[in-house]
Amino acid sequence: MISWFTGFLPYEGAWFVATIIDILVIALPLMLAVAMIIYADRKIWAAMALRRGPNVVGPFGLLQSFADGLKVFLKETIVPSSANRGLFLIAPIITFTVALVAWAVIPFGARAVLADINVGLLYILAVSSLGVYGVVLAGWSSNSKYPFYSAIRAAAQMVSYEVSIGFVLVTVVLWAGSFNMQTIVLAQKGEILGLFNFNGLNPLLFPMSVVFLISSMAETARAPFDLTEAESELVAGYQTEYSSMSFALFWLGEYGNVLLMCALNATLFWGGWLPPIDWAPLYYVPGIIWLFAKILAFFFIFSWVKATVPRYRYDQLMRLGWKIFLPLSLLWVFLVSGWLMLTRYGA
Repeated sequence: MISWFTGFLPYEGAWFVATIIDILVIALPLMLAVAMIIYADRKIWAAMALRRGPNVVGPFGLLQSFADGLKVFLKETIVPSSANRGLFLIAPIITFTVALVAWAVIPFGARAVLADINVGLLYILAVSSLGVYGVVLAGWSSNSKYPFYSAIRAAAQMVSYEVSIGFVLVTVVLWAGSFNMQTIVLAQKGEILGLFNFNGLNPLLFPMSVVFLISSMAETARAPFDLTEAESELVAGYQTEYSSMSFALFWLGEYGNVLLMCALNATLFWGGWLPPIDWAPLYYVPGIIWLFAKILAFFFIFSWVKATVPRYRYDQLMRLGWKIFLPLSLLWVFLVSGWLMLTRYGA
């Protein structure tokens, strides 16, 4: 695309225009996807509870999310008189923005990635850890006790599970030998441990994929780890004082983060854009189709868990993160390292 624009623009201008177009090609479909998975989330919950869910606005209720978006857009934005106005308004923007920028390094195909950088995994880890700032600022700037309690919970919860996620990612990097997301995907291609002909089903890393899946639910504060929004204790948590589009940005940011975590689960452990089996005819299907299918499968798991698993107590949440996942992920770093030294490096 850059080479096409260089026909009538200097290289710097061509690079800028091409990058903006690439960003829009990712961001606009992502926003549409967020609206549709909110609808899908509600339909799955309804099916689990033997209800109909959204079924009035548009065919099969497909336009319900857009109607809800229009409703919040037309509502008045109310800022509490005792709140810190600047931080109060910027907090949902941070949450929403962080949910978008991490997609820059997610590979959608063999050459379909916005920024194919060598430290892509580190970039995602850094960007995803910034999400806590939006929640903490929202709770603190509201100058209300319930949002403030929720902000404290969110900070402790996200930090706790980022530690175990960090060790899980170390095992992925050890296996792939790189922080580059494309290299990580390609490292899952073909025969696994001499036993399987799958793309991504690595028995050595499978326990870590389960840990990462559960930790990603905790990282995004989804049920059963939604203690930042425990309505019986904190009203609506850090969102209590928000209304109109500021509330909607939190909503969109949450689902954007959920989609990102589904994409990371698919990319890091289940072959990303590769077909599930290393069989030549399957490679005729565009890689982006395989990636989206895997993202939808993981989103169904997220929604299924939210509809069926009761909320954890806070001490159970901390125990799972610090006493189970952290030692387990640290142990697996040693196991993967030992296996690679024995088999790959001939030690």
